Amino acid sequence: MFIENAKNPGWIEVICGSMFSGKTEELIRRLKRARIANLNVEIFKPKMDVRYSDQEVVSHDSNAIISTPVDSSSNILLLTGGVDVVGIDEAQFFDMGIVDVAQQLANQGVRVIIAGLDTDYRGVPFGPMPALMAVAEYVTKVHAICVKCGDPANYSHRLSASDKLVELGEKDVYEPLCRHCFNKLYKKEDTNG
Repeated sequence: MFIENAKNPGWIEVICGSMFSGKTEELIRRLKRARIANLNVEIFKPKMDVRYSDQEVVSHDSNAIISTPVDSSSNILLLTGGVDVVGIDEAQFFDMGIVDVAQQLANQGVRVIIAGLDTDYRGVPFGPMPALMAVAEYVTKVHAICVKCGDPANYSHRLSASDKLVELGEKDVYEPLCRHCFNKLYKKEDTNG
């Protein structure tokens, strides 16, 4: 699927979907394969994401890869000299500058692999993700399984009553739902409140 062009090897790959869909798992898989190919790989995540580890990108299945936590997207450019592949997890939490960072790296010949939520808990496009998908050469949308009916899920339904846009959590705070179950639930909530 990903064919390296020796004349211009840089490009952007985006892995997106709901929570529990395997985004980070796929990111880790691609980065480990790049290391097997003896490529110089650097991985970044937002400093605020400390759910599993301060220093590692960790999937829900407990697969992990060491990373560098950064406060802002501009810090990534300062830390990527001489790399072949850059991995970025939880891109939805970065500032909009992440789009320019990804493009600059790709233009310099770096393969950039980005994972993030495409929509927030309300089903609204999340942060820089739509712009990243627009400039990417490859976009992979992965799906979770709806906990209500078993269909493919692409919504991250928040179980708590919080209305904060960013609330870190796992299965205690979020559950994956399909379109039908998500809409059914929100119609019920709209009539009750």
